[in-house]
Amino acid sequence: MHDLRMIRDQAEALRDAMRRRGKLDVYGPVIDEAVALDRTRRQTIQAVEEQKAKRNALTQVVGKKKKGGEDASVEMAEARELGEAIAALEATLAPTEARLDELLLGVPNVPLPDVPAGDESANVVVRSWGTPRAPEGIAPHWEVGTALGLLDLERGAKISGSGFVVYRGAGARMIRAFMNAMLDLHSGEFGYEECWVPVVVNRSSMVGTGQLPKFEDDMYALEEKELFLIPTAEVPVTNLYRDEILAAEDLPKAFCAYSPCFRREAGSAGKDTRGVLRVHEFDKVELVRYCVPEDGEAQLALLLGHAESVLQRLGLPYRVVLLAAGDTGFGSAKTYDLEVFAPGVGKWLEVSSCSLFTDFQARRANIRFRPAPGEKPRFVYTLNGSGLAFPRIFAAILEHYQQPDGSVVVPEALRPWVGADRLG
Repeated sequence: MHDLRMIRDQAEALRDAMRRRGKLDVYGPVIDEAVALDRTRRQTIQAVEEQKAKRNALTQVVGKKKKGGEDASVEMAEARELGEAIAALEATLAPTEARLDELLLGVPNVPLPDVPAGDESANVVVRSWGTPRAPEGIAPHWEVGTALGLLDLERGAKISGSGFVVYRGAGARMIRAFMNAMLDLHSGEFGYEECWVPVVVNRSSMVGTGQLPKFEDDMYALEEKELFLIPTAEVPVTNLYRDEILAAEDLPKAFCAYSPCFRREAGSAGKDTRGVLRVHEFDKVELVRYCVPEDGEAQLALLLGHAESVLQRLGLPYRVVLLAAGDTGFGSAKTYDLEVFAPGVGKWLEVSSCSLFTDFQARRANIRFRPAPGEKPRFVYTLNGSGLAFPRIFAAILEHYQQPDGSVVVPEALRPWVGADRLG
């Protein structure tokens, strides 16, 4: 969410940010309306204050006249008229402020200056690790997983519908291995506090991290749409300190959490429908960090390095992609995607997005810190990233480690939890 001062004093900079995102046609009119509403709001507040000052002055006159035994009926009538005028003005103020809040909640974050302008064609590959396996002769993961009894896509669709998966036998153990290996790595070596969080959250939590109101159609809502299944553990973990003030010495804070994630993917019909590349329920270990604003970029680099470490330990070739402004998520100011190469489908698959949100989420969730005793609180910066998402990692392993006899080698880092060095 944007500070009102951004609308008031830096509207052109906000328009330029939307231009870099390629969305000025969408958000330009929103910004214009917000600027006009803010002007109306301030004018109304000023008028209310002026009328109140007049009424106060009249009240004093009435008091003096009554004390002196004089007739104050004229002044009392004027004061009543002013009271009615004030009430009428204040009645217009509430809907104006509600509409202004609605507009501000719907405008994306401002990309940082080093984020390239443009759509996904302007994304930049920053670096790569490992050598992608040649696609020739490699079967896609859904064929391998089904043949080895690891995936049961047919029964997943039967019991829940399209976009739901059943992992079986060693496939289920692989999913559990991902959770244990990633949580142990992040909470052990990298110092994250492990959390086990609810998968059902309230509307305020979803607004706080930016899923609502804009992306409500992609969410699974429960009765009366006041509770939601989480699309990522980012939501409950980031909201741990909603409406709280932290001490500066408590920062940075770092959390990791496993959760199932639920997404309707309403705008993705027909995309990656085979296998496990795009599903409605999946599992993920999420990384969340809070920091002081001055430390934001350094914390993003740290978070990114932790997510990369998982891929390196799994031995999966990947690349780091700096997203252009038009491909950067709604709430993010800067995002790096980690993409692994899956030779069976011949694609780079996004398995993690590591993002710096600046104070965008913190304003919505009212998460602040006090720089020093007695100083005015400031908003924290929030960051998050997948460390990592399971289905595409599973797919990449089945394809990258596929053997000529149809079996799949288990990455060494997972063997203690899988209990085998080979599947099949």
